[in-house]
Amino acid sequence: MDSTGPIVIAGALVGFAVGLTGMGGGALMTPIMVMVFGVNPTAAIGSDLAASVFMKPFGALVHQRAGTVRWDIVRLLLPTAVPAACGGVFLLRALGDGDDVQQRVKYVVGAALLLAVAGMLARLWLDRRRAVGGAGSEDAEDAEVRVRPVATLLIGLVGGVIVGMTSVGSGSLIIVMLMLAHPRLRANHLVGTDLVQAIPMVAAAALGHLLVGDADLGLAATLLIGAVPGVLLGSLVSSRVAGGAVRWALVVLLTGSGLSMLGAPSAVIVLGCLGAALPGAAVAVRDRRTARLRAAAGTADRSAREDVAGRTGPIASASGARRPR
Repeated sequence: MDSTGPIVIAGALVGFAVGLTGMGGGALMTPIMVMVFGVNPTAAIGSDLAASVFMKPFGALVHQRAGTVRWDIVRLLLPTAVPAACGGVFLLRALGDGDDVQQRVKYVVGAALLLAVAGMLARLWLDRRRAVGGAGSEDAEDAEVRVRPVATLLIGLVGGVIVGMTSVGSGSLIIVMLMLAHPRLRANHLVGTDLVQAIPMVAAAALGHLLVGDADLGLAATLLIGAVPGVLLGSLVSSRVAGGAVRWALVVLLTGSGLSMLGAPSAVIVLGCLGAALPGAAVAVRDRRTARLRAAAGTADRSAREDVAGRTGPIASASGARRPR
């Protein structure tokens, strides 16, 4: 049966999620290819990376025009990220050949997905901490913060290897490591920097998979038919939809996918998804309660002002009437 249409739809859905939240590209596409369409894990990784080479520049161009790319950080990431991404491909090949290696790759991808979930949770927590406690928030974040060279080079090395082996992590792991290494960087600078450095890193990983024969360019092209408009639509909708809710949905989805790739029993997958959903539900309840309290406080304050105005109005009028002409 021709699966072109469903693959295009899957690409569009993943592209939409990426445009909406900036997360989940490889973390969603690779497991979908493996579990839904039965693509070999190594071919799914290589094809996803080949498609990502053409997806990443769309977001990167937007950030470059907005001036939210820290090129000093990009220049420190690439010397380790690019060779590490290509080297990760050959490290993956060192796991073996045949059906056995495909099963090992599924385990590697499953572990990477759970690591991506941890990274996404860390990012959500860090974003929330900035929003709640940020001393002056935007003013406290310094676009000219000093770069930490050793930490940045290590981020490129670790992130590149993971991306080359699994296609997971260019948006969900590296950006979290950048946040931890440079906590004073503005959020839009983090996203823009990560998108720009991901282009050559993902290209190096895709080239490595092409050299070893893992990437299916036809599959990558089919994914792009849906993914490119999906990314553009998600970017347009992102300003009108609560991205936090979508991010929590991604956390639950990636948890289930990761456990499934690791061969976990159904009961464990269900419990894992429930465990991942609980923090999001708790945050949503707390946010709704906070919004109600703020609305109630605003209403009470407005009523008090109106009451004071009502009491002082007649007095002001009377005093105005007695004022000599």
